[in-house]
Amino acid sequence: MACPAATTARIGAPRGPSLWRSDRSAGGVLAGSASLRPSRAARNTRARASELQQAPPRPPASGPVPTHKVTVHDRQTGVVHEFVVPEDQYILHTAEAQDIRLPFACRHGCCTSCAVRIKSGQIRQPEALGISAELKDKGYALLCVGFPSGDVEVETQDEDEVYWLQFGRYFARGPVERDDYALELAMGDE
Repeated sequence: MACPAATTARIGAPRGPSLWRSDRSAGGVLAGSASLRPSRAARNTRARASELQQAPPRPPASGPVPTHKVTVHDRQTGVVHEFVVPEDQYILHTAEAQDIRLPFACRHGCCTSCAVRIKSGQIRQPEALGISAELKDKGYALLCVGFPSGDVEVETQDEDEVYWLQFGRYFARGPVERDDYALELAMGDE
């Protein structure tokens, strides 16, 4: 089966020569084709493409998506941002859509750049891999993958501070023995 992305990419492609070969040789005969009829694969591709052009039916709307007021105290700039976020949208993305600049890096919930400490309210963050369950229980959240569950007030955190809270206990065990051979191998791979 063809990759859906590849099939989708062909939907907007021009029809005709892109689906079958129609180059003419010097003698006026079609080159590379025994007939003008497209191959079965080309016909099937065209049929799949027309099916994909139709948007899937939307489920009946049960009403508007609830929105919540989000207040962000940005410790780095001293600015307090207040904005409204739909319950089904990421807080960081909605802030950016409203020209509000907040700290971020990966946008995938894997680092601690957009970490905040929740002062009141709740943030649902099932994709927040950058902070441990222990830190989530202490009120930390990531704005890039956080959804407001109600009105929420948060305070930005220093990325290094949150990183230390998450991983510091592993680094504080004393010096790590240096392995020069492994270092040479790693340097040789570059």
